Amino acid sequence: MPHLKITLAYDGTNYAGWQVQPEAHGPTIQGIVAAALKRLTGERICPVAAGRTDAGVHARGQVISFSTSSRIPVERWPLALNSLLPEDIAALSAEVVSPEFHARYSARWKWYRYTIYNHSLPDVFSRRYSWQVRYPLDFAAMARGASYFTGRHDFRSFCAAGSPVRQFERDVLKAHLHCQGHYIFFDVVANGFLYHMVRIMVGTLVEIGRGRLLPEDIPVILAARSREKAGPTAPPQGLCLERVAY
Repeated sequence: MPHLKITLAYDGTNYAGWQVQPEAHGPTIQGIVAAALKRLTGERICPVAAGRTDAGVHARGQVISFSTSSRIPVERWPLALNSLLPEDIAALSAEVVSPEFHARYSARWKWYRYTIYNHSLPDVFSRRYSWQVRYPLDFAAMARGASYFTGRHDFRSFCAAGSPVRQFERDVLKAHLHCQGHYIFFDVVANGFLYHMVRIMVGTLVEIGRGRLLPEDIPVILAARSREKAGPTAPPQGLCLERVAY
């Protein structure tokens, strides 16, 4: 039975996140993909994803894995699957992998990008994919603050309250801000992420940009291991899963 790895891209605006959940308010990416797989293969397949993106979060490089008895040639999988998916979800590539491959647990690192639109006037063409911050931000201070995220830390302060995880340490390989016009991009690469971790990091950096926190407060917040010490959670639409490496 072939074991497949498929890379997806999707606009998460109209979905209640990746994972099918009884309390989900609206369709999920996993549910839509599973339904398309059933129509394509006749099998009940539950695809596993590299990252369980939240409601409204997007992906350019989400990876899923599953086993199937289908005899569809691997090179035809993207076209076949796309014929059954809505326009805001797309299969980009497919390959046969070993049975031991797991989209989530086999990942070495994941790259997320958060986009801030820093201007007093809205950009109607980017509103689904960025957080508009209307007040001026000190980019240099935010960049200094972001640098403190790099390395192995306990990110309990940057995890949503009530998360069931017990291990809060993560290795952040890169935490970098760059500016292009009115847009500020926050790229963060790590071996794993906690629930709302990137969005809380961004919310805290915006507090630094507003002068409400100092860049040097980041190590203090990390050491506190308390969600109450960090900034607010940035909205979901600015976040995108860019790539997963194996």
